[in-house]
Amino acid sequence: MVTARVTGMGRALPAPYSQQGVWDGFFAGHYRGVGLAEQLFANSGVHTRHAVANPVDEDVSAWGTGARMERYLAEALPLGKDAVATALADAGVDPADVGLFSVASCTGYVTPGLDIRLARDLGMSDRVQRLFVGHMGCYAAIPGLGAVSDFSAARGRPSVLLCLELTSLHIQPATDEVDQVVAHALFADAASAVVVEPGVAPAARPGFEVVDVVAQTDVSTAEHMTWDVTDLGFRMGLSPRVPAVLARHVRGVVDELLASHAVDRSDVDGWAVHPGGRRILEVVQRRLELPPGALEHSYGVLRDHGNCSSPTVLLVLERMRAAGDVRPGRYAVAMAFGPGLTLYAALLRRV
Repeated sequence: MVTARVTGMGRALPAPYSQQGVWDGFFAGHYRGVGLAEQLFANSGVHTRHAVANPVDEDVSAWGTGARMERYLAEALPLGKDAVATALADAGVDPADVGLFSVASCTGYVTPGLDIRLARDLGMSDRVQRLFVGHMGCYAAIPGLGAVSDFSAARGRPSVLLCLELTSLHIQPATDEVDQVVAHALFADAASAVVVEPGVAPAARPGFEVVDVVAQTDVSTAEHMTWDVTDLGFRMGLSPRVPAVLARHVRGVVDELLASHAVDRSDVDGWAVHPGGRRILEVVQRRLELPPGALEHSYGVLRDHGNCSSPTVLLVLERMRAAGDVRPGRYAVAMAFGPGLTLYAALLRRV
């Protein structure tokens, strides 16, 4: 059976800023009337974030959606190009050989889309197939990875997935709603890309074989996480009950995924869990009974980058690869969560 494997990874980040600095320089005034706000920022687990629009220097909270979308296009193109070019170089794949280019983003919309513009700028063929994944939010990388992997396995050609989010363009006007404070304490900007190639031995490069992708959606809790288009950008709705919903489902999803491939939890060397926040990681670690340090890369990405929505789990996987945590023949599990409320998971094997 022809499989597919991740053979290249790349990232691109805008300028960094410190969590304390953005609190002191902007959000302390923005949330002056919210008593819990400073504590929420301090206890977020985030030390550094990256943004194309640092609110200390540029307050976009009163911008209309049209102005935000214009800025999205201007900032997204160079970041996306850098991330994809790095991933292609890492894999040793010529852009002209890419058969499918998929882009996941929920923080901006333009037509012609990033997929068309970046394929042109990167030198991909004018016959490259394209797929845009929008409004799936934080978990979009996993179904995107499943789609490009299926293409590469079925068509025998390389594919590319780019996840790119510019959440800093959606800072909202001042409010006393705690969910807005939490969102603004966590979210950040990033672009992350992976190259997937058909895994035909012995010529295929080493990488992560994509064994399976699964999903579960609890539609009874759809209102717990929302992303609404408004006249002042996109507005996040984030219920504090999200971790409790994940606690009900995460173990069953992971156990079923592993059992369907006769994989024991002891065969898994790496857990690339989307760091939606500290409570999310604590719930996953507890419910899966993971040992101390199992989620160090997820906590590291949260600390150094914040929650970047769809690129975040790929940033965790890239750290895991660089650390060499997953030994050849062993497994990694990647998980991400988002609106729906939806849990996506992928089983990967190091080859």
